[in-house]
Amino acid sequence: MLHSIIEMLHSIIEMLHSIIGAITGENDRKKIRGTVVLMKKNVLDFNDLSASVLDRVHELVGQGVSLQLVSAVHADPSNGLQGKVGKPAFLEDWITTITPLTAGESAFKVTFDYDEEVGQPGAFIIRNNHQSEFYLRTLTLADVPGHGRIHFVCNSWVYPADKYNTDRVFFTNQTCLPSETPGPLRRYRERELVNLRGDGTGELKEWDRVYDYAYYNDLGNPDRDPKYARPVLGGSVEYPYPRRGRTGRPPSETDPNTEGRLPLLMSLNIYVPRDERFGHIKMSDFLAYALKALVQFLLPEFEALCDSSPIEFDSFQDIFDLYEGFKVPDGPLLDKIKENIPLEMLKELVRTDGEGLFKFPTPQVIKEDKSAWRTDKEFAREMLAGLNPVLIRLLQEFPPESKLDPEVYGNQKSSITKEHRESPRWPYYQQALEKKRLFILDHHDTLMPYLRRINTTSTKTYASRTVLFLKDDGTLKPLAIELSLPHPDGDKFGAASKVYTPAEHGVEGSIWQLAKAYAAVNDSGHHQLLSHWLNTHAVIEPFVIATNRQLSVLHPINKLLYPHFRDTMNINALARQILINAGGVVESTVYPSKYAMEMSSVVYKNWVFNEQALPADLINRKMAEKDSDAPHGLRLVLDDYPYAVDGLEIWSAIETWVEDYCSFYYKTDEMVEKDSELQSWWKELREEGHGDKKDEPWWPKMHTVKELIDTCTIIIWVASALHAAVNFGQYPYAGFLPNRPTISRRFMPEEGTPEYEELKSNPEKAFLKTITAQLQTLLGISLIEILSRHSSDEVYLGQRDTPEWTLDATPLKAFEKFGRKLADIEENIIKRNGDERFKNRVGHVNMPYTLLYPTSEGGLTGKGIPNSVSI
Repeated sequence: MLHSIIEMLHSIIEMLHSIIGAITGENDRKKIRGTVVLMKKNVLDFNDLSASVLDRVHELVGQGVSLQLVSAVHADPSNGLQGKVGKPAFLEDWITTITPLTAGESAFKVTFDYDEEVGQPGAFIIRNNHQSEFYLRTLTLADVPGHGRIHFVCNSWVYPADKYNTDRVFFTNQTCLPSETPGPLRRYRERELVNLRGDGTGELKEWDRVYDYAYYNDLGNPDRDPKYARPVLGGSVEYPYPRRGRTGRPPSETDPNTEGRLPLLMSLNIYVPRDERFGHIKMSDFLAYALKALVQFLLPEFEALCDSSPIEFDSFQDIFDLYEGFKVPDGPLLDKIKENIPLEMLKELVRTDGEGLFKFPTPQVIKEDKSAWRTDKEFAREMLAGLNPVLIRLLQEFPPESKLDPEVYGNQKSSITKEHRESPRWPYYQQALEKKRLFILDHHDTLMPYLRRINTTSTKTYASRTVLFLKDDGTLKPLAIELSLPHPDGDKFGAASKVYTPAEHGVEGSIWQLAKAYAAVNDSGHHQLLSHWLNTHAVIEPFVIATNRQLSVLHPINKLLYPHFRDTMNINALARQILINAGGVVESTVYPSKYAMEMSSVVYKNWVFNEQALPADLINRKMAEKDSDAPHGLRLVLDDYPYAVDGLEIWSAIETWVEDYCSFYYKTDEMVEKDSELQSWWKELREEGHGDKKDEPWWPKMHTVKELIDTCTIIIWVASALHAAVNFGQYPYAGFLPNRPTISRRFMPEEGTPEYEELKSNPEKAFLKTITAQLQTLLGISLIEILSRHSSDEVYLGQRDTPEWTLDATPLKAFEKFGRKLADIEENIIKRNGDERFKNRVGHVNMPYTLLYPTSEGGLTGKGIPNSVSI
């Protein structure tokens, strides 16, 4: 009834407008017709009925959505020589345009009076006089006299005008350097950047469009309990760190240096600029809600589900049963889960079939063979084609050396002795060194300074070194694992170490399996905290912030990098709120416990921007050598290294694309040096975003086109391919946690102890009592299942969310060439995976290496390179 009345009133008003237009001659003036594509807020929020009704009332009284064209050619002397502004035009048929019931966009007509004093528009101003915000996708002008079709790509939330201090301005999809900006648009361009920087004060609200920096001072929660206090990361020599996005929340009550925290159930409301939030499809997928539900509701339910030995799996079969499904008891327990988790979330998260069956997907690593993961071959193969293929390096000195300060930590050199080296299992070590056939997975120096503190928690672990030999068939064979503890008499006395060598049978075989588990625990922690969180998520966020603050949307480098920043600030903010915070999921499920983030800060001290380039990384780890005759100018020391082989093809494709793109806009080095926005961007990135590294000599100077190309290639590589390589294999490899345990809870059993006797009599149970407990396993694999999934609206490398992201034909053709090259790489990967010569690509687990396969469908696929760190 209300809807019918509103439509009738709207028709009357339209008729009156037509009559007035006929009398005044308004109808005879030349018009510019346009189409606005947007998404109403109520599409996303079915409960926001009041806002929807108020928006329609505002339309009836003439307070709709107005747009004004801004001239790119004619300045207005009365307006500080800014572009001449045309008369307001209003979106038509807001009331009668039916909003789709499923999340989607609507097209609205808008008609402008043509004004010769405006001429060619280069921007437009929009004012939202409604009660609620909307997502503005595009404006297209159909036939501007003398200029034809003009397109504006907006992709931004527009809040009611009273939320802003200045008008919202959007520019055409042209691309230009600051010096090439049409004069009438320059102040609009400059002012927009000023608005995005904010003034550095106050708590930021959802409608604020402010990109600013802050330290990681929001991880601790001393107000909850002193044990949840954590050091501030960033801004000090002791704890350097990349910057995060500022929220401006007030400090905690008990520590003025720690930012106050949001309640857990408010996690989705943590501030990031609205345009950085997940899109509607991703948000309506289960990701963010699942994370919240996981921590808030499933943890106590999992506790209640545990059997008579509440913290242990009794056998590997207990773990296999997780993937077959087990019955959730009826009653209050299941009712509470259903009550607190929306139905669709429940289907995805707990795999309920209506009968209370709880089930995880079977991880790929055990899908074909349930025991192949235990072999030495698979243990070694995953260092080249697994979750963390970025750490193994060529061993060049024997025994392995330590870089820890001997004045503090004593002698930390490896204790692998001549006896071990000359046992029948060892190749002639000097010859193996010379022929580059010895490799090491080294978790010694990172862990040793923290071991005393870590081992005061429930974790009981070692620093480790794993030495491997390259066999003639191209596979690696583990030769020894060294496990080390701080010397009981003090750090200055060095390490107390023990070396374990391969064995297949009896108690020696069980001890060797445990030695591999301790090494895997260390590698899991390194992967999650350093390879994944620090080296992709954390280091990229300052680039997101600096780009929005210093590079206009008209700038070619903004347009180049924009897709590679999608969702990064949002997922990082959620991580600070739920995952990496004090007492969060990471501290509960990964061995460094409360010291996890602090350790990542110490490792950041050695972070070097240029070494994030894949070729530089491989050379640095001595896994490759420069060779002008080899593909990509590098010769791999180990030919069958799937991550490196696929990665170099991806790297080269990105580099060629970036070179083609940048060379179109920057013809000379002088153009780079004189680009004011680019120089401000690079200066702020070094001095603010990575401010604790501002005095490092290795930063590119940004004086040449080559430095610009190299820099942008690294940024895109890290945000896309590197992140994909270390993220989307989490569930396929570690969803079966015995393959990638994250915690060790007791030390290696010593002969003569009850634990040693248990190892002899029931090695399976002893193994499971040592690694991650039952509850942490359930929590951990629930988490990595969520983090390993692609959302259904993911945009992959070589794709854009809009085809008209620039007007310039040459970059568009170069981007098409980039896409074709990535398609060729996909074919190459399939061929290599089918080639039996490359034994590291599939392994005994029959799991082809696809983590750097560029495209994917949504879901849990173990492949696909999204453009950005988006999960």
